Amino acid sequence: MGVPALFRWLSRKYPKIISPVVEEEDHEIGGAKYENPNPNGEIDNLYLDMNGIVHPCSHPEHKKPPETEDEMFLDIFKYTDRVLMMARPRKVLMIAVDGVAPRAKMNQQRARRFRAAKDAELKAKQLEIEVQERELRGEIINDAIKGKKQWDSNAITPGTPFMDRLAEALRYWVAYKLSSDPGWANLQVIISDATVPGEGEHKLMSFIRSQRSDPQYDPNTKHCIYGLDADLIFLGLALMNPISEF
Repeated sequence: MGVPALFRWLSRKYPKIISPVVEEEDHEIGGAKYENPNPNGEIDNLYLDMNGIVHPCSHPEHKKPPETEDEMFLDIFKYTDRVLMMARPRKVLMIAVDGVAPRAKMNQQRARRFRAAKDAELKAKQLEIEVQERELRGEIINDAIKGKKQWDSNAITPGTPFMDRLAEALRYWVAYKLSSDPGWANLQVIISDATVPGEGEHKLMSFIRSQRSDPQYDPNTKHCIYGLDADLIFLGLALMNPISEF
């Protein structure tokens, strides 16, 4: 769950907390390779709050949305690969998808999803009216456009067929990367899909806490958490780890 305007306030009050990321381009000599040294500094463990990747890939704001589910999954893989190339974790990659939320948050989620369903219904009616108006003007409308349905963002909910297919696609993609990318050879990958209860960010925090309680835990381990919700800032600070560790 996000905290409205928190990141904007933090970045304005403390502008030096933002550090630009160096991205290597494929057209550079030798190309960008995962196994190469990380220009942003080496990281041991990377934790991905996957809903922060799935949402912008499934219904982007600044470009045309994917036509099919397969295109959507490809966009998700490209986005994830880009984040991985920036962080390049050497030991652990954890991918956490939101599962069933705690009871305290269910009412808020229900209200949000009702609003999303209502907005989708209004958009579908608006599209239907636009098609009718174009036909009245004499335009020939393709049957594919007439029958096209708006993708419902409520599909990104634990228990839906879409989330099952997403989990399967993620497992396939990870297996492919482990078998084909030399940089992944020594990487341990953990996928916590929507069948595991709890929000993605809390599953990540729980895993980090369990790591730190292990007697074999290396206190010099460098962690990196990626997500779009501002509450990740609070959750990271609440771990009470040394600042240099994150």
